[in-house]
Amino acid sequence: MAGAGYKLFSTGDVLTASDLNTYGIEQTVMVFASSSARDTALTSVKAEGMFAFLKDTDSLTYYDGSSWITVDLAGDITGITTAAASGLSGGATSGTVTLTLNLAGLTAAQNFGTDGAGVDVTLHSDSAGDYAMWDASEEKLILEGTNGATVLDVTDGNVVIGDGTLTVGSDGAGEDVTFYSDTAGDSLVWDSSAESLTITGSNGQDALVVADGDVSITDALTVTGTTTTYLNIITDSGTTRTPGLTDASAYILCTHGTGMTVTLPQDSAVAFPVGTQIIFERNGAGTLTFAAGTGATVNSKGATLTCADRYTTVAAVKIAADTWTIFGNIG
Repeated sequence: MAGAGYKLFSTGDVLTASDLNTYGIEQTVMVFASSSARDTALTSVKAEGMFAFLKDTDSLTYYDGSSWITVDLAGDITGITTAAASGLSGGATSGTVTLTLNLAGLTAAQNFGTDGAGVDVTLHSDSAGDYAMWDASEEKLILEGTNGATVLDVTDGNVVIGDGTLTVGSDGAGEDVTFYSDTAGDSLVWDSSAESLTITGSNGQDALVVADGDVSITDALTVTGTTTTYLNIITDSGTTRTPGLTDASAYILCTHGTGMTVTLPQDSAVAFPVGTQIIFERNGAGTLTFAAGTGATVNSKGATLTCADRYTTVAAVKIAADTWTIFGNIG
C-alpha cells in the first residue's frame, strides 16, 4: 500500500507480490493515458499518497485519500514588472531578471520607518566624510560639510522653528553669523573671534530700534557719533511721591496747588543704581519739598530741601547706596 515507507532488501530475500505492489508499484509515479484510464486501473487499490501522471494533459496528480488532486507545476512568480514612480527599472517575465535603481523615476512620496519606529537615513556627498543624516534615535538632522562651503542653502521659502532653540556653534567654540540687508554693504555681523556684534547701516537711518523694553549695558558704552536722548515726562498731581525705578532719568511735573513732598528712598526700599538722576519741576503753585526716606540721606546746599520758585527745577542724583544730592533752584 502507498505510504508503507521504505524497505531495504538483502541478497536472498524473497520478493513477494505484496512487497512488489507495496514498495514498488504503489509508491512510484504511475503513468496513464488519461484520468479515466487511471481511475479504471486503480479503482480497487487507490491509497493515500499515490502519484499518477496523465499523458493527455501532461499533469501530475496525487490521491489524498478521497480524491485525485492535480499538482500545479507552474511557478508562483510569472514575471517582475516595475511600477511607475517606484524608483526601480527593469524586470522580465522569464530568464534572469535585472532590477536597476532609478532615482529619476522616484516621484512618489517615500516613508522610512513608521510613526514611532523611525530609522536612520544617510545621504552621502562626493566628498569623503560629508553627509546629511537623519538620526532617528537622537531625533535630529545632522549636516556634515566642508569648512568654508555652504552646507544648507535655502534659496527660496521660509525656515520656521516652531519649538526649541536655534544654537550656532557651541560654548567656547562660536561661529560667525551674518545677516544681510536689502542695501549693498549693510549687514549685522556677529564676529565670534572678536566677540562683537557689528551693525552696518545707512547714514541717517535707524540701524537698531528697540520698540519696547530696556537696554542694559553692564560695562562701558562708547559713542563716537552723536546721541539723541528724550526725557520721559511724567505728570503727578499728588501731594506725595516716592520715586520708583521707572522714574529714573524722568522729568516729573509736580502740579499740586498746595505742594508736594518727594521722599528719596534708600536701597532696601527702591534699588536705584548709583548715578541715577531724576528731574523735578515745581509746576504747581504749592511748595516742592524733598525728604530723606528711612535709612537714606539727602544732601543739598545749606541743607535746604525746597524748590525756590514755580516753573523751576531741582535734580536729584543718587551718589551712593543710600545717599542722594539735590541741586538746582533750591531755596
